[in-house]
Amino acid sequence: MEVRPGYKQTEVGVVPDDWEAPLLDRLAKRGSGHTPDKKHPEYWNGSIKWISLADSPALDRGFIDDTFATVTPEGIANSSAVVHPAGTVVLSRDAGVGKSAIMRTEMAVSQHFIAWYCGPELCNRYLYYWLQLAKPQFERIADGTTIKTIGLPYFRDLRIPKPPLHEQHAIADALRDVDGLLDGLDRLIAKKRDLKQAAMQQLLTGQTRLAGFSGEWEVKRLGELGAFLKGSGVKKDEAQSGELPCVRYGEIYTHHNDYVRAFNSWISREVADTATPLRRGDILFAGSGETKEEIGKCVAFVDDLGAYAGGDIVILRPTGVDSLFLGYLLNTPAVASQKASQGQGDAVVHISASALASINLSLPNLDEQTRIAEVLSDMDAELAALEARRDKTRDLKQAMMQELLTGKTRLVPAGAAHG
Repeated sequence: MEVRPGYKQTEVGVVPDDWEAPLLDRLAKRGSGHTPDKKHPEYWNGSIKWISLADSPALDRGFIDDTFATVTPEGIANSSAVVHPAGTVVLSRDAGVGKSAIMRTEMAVSQHFIAWYCGPELCNRYLYYWLQLAKPQFERIADGTTIKTIGLPYFRDLRIPKPPLHEQHAIADALRDVDGLLDGLDRLIAKKRDLKQAAMQQLLTGQTRLAGFSGEWEVKRLGELGAFLKGSGVKKDEAQSGELPCVRYGEIYTHHNDYVRAFNSWISREVADTATPLRRGDILFAGSGETKEEIGKCVAFVDDLGAYAGGDIVILRPTGVDSLFLGYLLNTPAVASQKASQGQGDAVVHISASALASINLSLPNLDEQTRIAEVLSDMDAELAALEARRDKTRDLKQAMMQELLTGKTRLVPAGAAHG
């Protein structure tokens, strides 16, 4: 393969002429860790932060500040664990393979991690971002039946693309800026979700009334609001058999919240003939589940297009109520607890149409139902727009990492001096 001018072929692929491809061990001191004996309580709950698999959710976020467990100096002294200095880069080599972070303060690690303390030729933030880019590679080479793991010999031979130090810093700074944008979006999304939850709690219980509405709410049983029917057909291997949209009961737990926004199953006309056709306004309940707490989760179907419901779905076809309002109301904690009390079974929990029919609801008049549903769906639309923006930003970051960490795009001119 011909290499374009200004680039060369190396052990890590094609890189710029002024980059190197050294062993990582030449640039950073590699270490691992250990777990002090848990039979000795005096080894635990000390002053030394200790990274373990329990800290996996805190990784892949740049820096790690705190840990789930701590150990004592005695625990370090009586094990193979060592205390790594602040700035050390850690990588999970099994269970959660490839997750990484930079230690904000000095910490020890368990045997599940590799740690690198960078020398003067390697920026730790550059190494962190390169490890992030290489995560799919780590996941591919991990081996094992019960727990996938990467053996230590792999890391002894690990090479990385190495730009000049000033370019490493420039790359890390650019990616840090994108991370800052992502962090801001994540915080905004979390805030908007909290606001929506608060709005649901206030509006769906009548604790807060929208302007122009007053009067008592009416208590009704769910069975008084319409007729029940059952979903049918659609086996797992039929879920992608055609072009007709379908909702399967498991997707109510995994893909849908409050109302159907998009479809995940598309069935053929032959399969659709065995399924139950939906009408606009139908409420779809998951008739089976793993726990009583989640049984009967539901979604409103608020579209006019022809779609179908598979088996293990209980359908309410309501009249005289706003179905989108019901979609929100029927998943609130107060209603979920009623559904949980009606669930039957242990290993697999079921709920019947007759059990659902007995659930009590407090309802405002139709106009107020519709207005509440509009407020909540507007909040959902705002959340969806923010989440789409975050997803695009994540894609942008991935593309930037691919370009910058391989030298395809340069932030500084080749051979430029540090300044």
